[in-house]
Amino acid sequence: MTGDTALNQDERIKEEPLIARLMKRPELGAIAGVVLVTIFFLFTADSSMFTLSGFMNFMSPAAQLGILAIGAAMLMIGGEFDLSIGSMVAFAGMIFGAFTVNLGLPLIVAIPMTLVAAACMGAVNGQIVIRTGLPSFIVTLAFLFILRGISLVGLKWLTGGATQLRGVRDAVEGDFLAPVFSGEAFSGLFAWFASLGLIETFKNGMPKVAGIPIEILWFVGLALVATYVLLRTPWGNWVFAAGGDANAASNSGVPVRKVKVALFMFTASCAALLAIVQVLDAGSTDARRGFMKEFEGIIAAVIGGCLLTGGYGSAIGAFFGAIIFGMVVIGLTYTNIDQDWFQVFLGAMLLLAVMFNNVVRKRVTGER
Repeated sequence: MTGDTALNQDERIKEEPLIARLMKRPELGAIAGVVLVTIFFLFTADSSMFTLSGFMNFMSPAAQLGILAIGAAMLMIGGEFDLSIGSMVAFAGMIFGAFTVNLGLPLIVAIPMTLVAAACMGAVNGQIVIRTGLPSFIVTLAFLFILRGISLVGLKWLTGGATQLRGVRDAVEGDFLAPVFSGEAFSGLFAWFASLGLIETFKNGMPKVAGIPIEILWFVGLALVATYVLLRTPWGNWVFAAGGDANAASNSGVPVRKVKVALFMFTASCAALLAIVQVLDAGSTDARRGFMKEFEGIIAAVIGGCLLTGGYGSAIGAFFGAIIFGMVVIGLTYTNIDQDWFQVFLGAMLLLAVMFNNVVRKRVTGER
């Protein structure tokens, strides 16, 4: 064995330093962001923000945004965008409201049918992008307006002129699936904790936090499933390959077209899931539901490490990106800072995330 051969083998088996491995993780920036935002509010916010009730207060909006962000992240990793997901929330809410209120369908029928309707619209988006070769940015921007307009017209038709459909809570009252998609989970456990003095209570002994908002459980579960699919299944490899180099992936046998259409369907289904949760909690749906959330969802995905060019990112990164949003938008209410600074934060975080991700991309690929 020559010295050069031994050196090459040593290079191949040499363990990469921990810092180098961490720098390659797409969610690193989002985790660092959570830490920095937490430190900021520890010094500026009322201490009640970090009680159990305060934690639930900012995790609830974070979870709702995060459901969208995870779908957006998966699609971005696959190399595409979907700017229609905010409008999809309104569209799916209208469909769900029509099924439950106007048609009187039980949730076991209405929920799958709503998800299917959203997935079909996602498939239409995907097919147009694949077959025409148009950028997904343009196609889904068009559907942003199309779906919002359909929601407006559809709700007026369903209600006789109004843009809000009420009566959902009454229509699903007593349905066995309602607690799975609305309300709070583990209320009995929290009541027991309160009786033992483990959590804060009101003067009458009732716990200040009655349970875990159901959207948080969906958020965590979706993040775990998406992460498992991306990192532990062949499908996850296909998603990364399709987003990294679609032509090379196709030549290697990856069904790029099917993967991308499926990702559009998944993203639309995430928007529909959020719509179902929101409509059941509010007891009504309206045409402005999900307004501007498409941008916040994509920004959360970018903060979480997704590259705008595709082929890189993580669901866990989007998870932490959404938590940053929740902490800031609710955390500002615990301070004396004007809440309109959230808009400034939004733009700054997007710019910093893109710059950070660009540095990481160059480090991973060796590009100068």
